[in-house]
Amino acid sequence: MEFRAGFACFVGRPNAGKSTLLNALVGQKIAITSNRPQTTRHVIRGVVHQPDAQVILVDTPGLHRPRTLLGERLGDLVRQTWSEVDVIGLCMPADEEVGRGDRFIAAEVAELKASVLAVVTKTDLVSREKLAERLLAVQDLHPFADIVPVGAVTGDNLDRLVDVLKSHLPASPQLYPDGMITDEPEQVLIAEMVREAALEGVRDELPHSIAVVVEEMLPEEGLLRIFADVYVERPSQKAIVIGHRGSRLKAVGTQARAHIEELLGRRVYLDLHVRVAKDWQRDPRQLRKLGF
Repeated sequence: MEFRAGFACFVGRPNAGKSTLLNALVGQKIAITSNRPQTTRHVIRGVVHQPDAQVILVDTPGLHRPRTLLGERLGDLVRQTWSEVDVIGLCMPADEEVGRGDRFIAAEVAELKASVLAVVTKTDLVSREKLAERLLAVQDLHPFADIVPVGAVTGDNLDRLVDVLKSHLPASPQLYPDGMITDEPEQVLIAEMVREAALEGVRDELPHSIAVVVEEMLPEEGLLRIFADVYVERPSQKAIVIGHRGSRLKAVGTQARAHIEELLGRRVYLDLHVRVAKDWQRDPRQLRKLGF
């Protein structure tokens, strides 16, 4: 049996379900998810192991018109990733009509060497009739190599998607060791899980202003001490994140710690501090410090 291995990238508008899909296919939470658009800021790789193939899934930030230097850098990162993968899955949610953003991305990826698939996500949110309408609209959008509807939350049709992705990969020996599900550093994954918790229940303008840096990780017997800073752009935002008498920050820490312990398989002590980095999304020096 010929072994196949390669890279498949999920692209699409913000909030198209790309990160949820990656987590479902890998079988473990490695990419953060939120109902807020533009949550993903890093290229996250997850490895799907099969007897005859290894599919390395690449989750990218959603492509949108940039309004800050951070937005420009994320857009450049997305396009660079597109140029390096074997397969591109354009994710379009079944509960939203095919729109201008989908047409824009389809036109951009059409010029690339990669095979382009359509992945219609969130099928569990619509009726069979509505899904059929959406699949016809997707078919008219672009001559896709394949069109696969999936429900990441319910697991519907995920095996079919993996089979389709495999069929478009080149013959190759495996690229990652058995059992490895991501090559992301632990500190990056931990920082993202803190940011995910911090995104819950904040105002519309605040999510884009939140960044997290893990400053120190100190292993002790039976415990890992993690010290992380949550950055915002203004003092008023700091007050929102901390909450009345620290109640919100405590809730953020509790939620994040649970996800981190599940990821690492060990007890964690999480120490969070909120700091102000004025207009960091537009400041090259601050962006470098925060890992962008």
